[in-house]
Amino acid sequence: MSQTARYNDDLRLAHVLADKADAITLSRFGSQDLLVESKPDLTPVTDADRAVEDALRDTLSHTRSRDSVLGEERGTTGQSNRQWIIDPIDGTKNFVRGVPVWATLIGLVEDGEVVVGVVSAPALKRRWWAAQGQGAWTGTSLFKGRQIRVSQVDQIEDASLSYSSLDGWLHADRGAEFLRLQSQFWRTRAFGDFWNYMLVAEGAVDVACEPELELYDMAALVPIVTEAGGRFTSLNGQDGPWGGHALATNSLLHDDVLAALDWPALDS
Repeated sequence: MSQTARYNDDLRLAHVLADKADAITLSRFGSQDLLVESKPDLTPVTDADRAVEDALRDTLSHTRSRDSVLGEERGTTGQSNRQWIIDPIDGTKNFVRGVPVWATLIGLVEDGEVVVGVVSAPALKRRWWAAQGQGAWTGTSLFKGRQIRVSQVDQIEDASLSYSSLDGWLHADRGAEFLRLQSQFWRTRAFGDFWNYMLVAEGAVDVACEPELELYDMAALVPIVTEAGGRFTSLNGQDGPWGGHALATNSLLHDDVLAALDWPALDS
């Protein structure tokens, strides 16, 4: 099987996984009996988070038994050069409060590179996806999509920036740098979480960045941004979702934003 055919097969499976996740999350969204607990890092987790991850792991155990799986709630299982990376609900705080901006993130890493990504936000009636070399798409299903591209804005003073919150920048002791960066943009909004990056991929926003993220927060986003013509790195310029933080741009603005943030080369 060719690489393209294999990634097509993996992308179809990722959509099947997203359909399963959507059925669970929509059934629990807004439920009066939603169980919400605090994890050791004080972030919330719901019974829906765990149910989604368990369901996707079960499907993968039958369809991709040789692949490793990394999930936010259950950790890592298996060892393989291929690893599925799952965030069952990105935006759990929104989910708990009834805000419809949340999504299931499904990424596939092969030999250290994210080759497939699906982001499914059923309360928004939106889904985004990409496979390596095949462009980035949005729509309601694999067969009902339109191709998306990043913007062509090439000056920060004409550009739009999205982020999640100021707290993370303050916690990273980079609040002053971030506020200076914000002041250079034409427009700034905190759309938050996965949506920041999907808006970059669609060309509605030109730059998105966050100072504190986990691999499962980022993996699925990378191919969607890059296949749309954008660039996705850490805040010190490392390609991909590996640095613990993220900068996504339309490519044209990337180096200017990296320089403005002046993030340390090595995190201490």
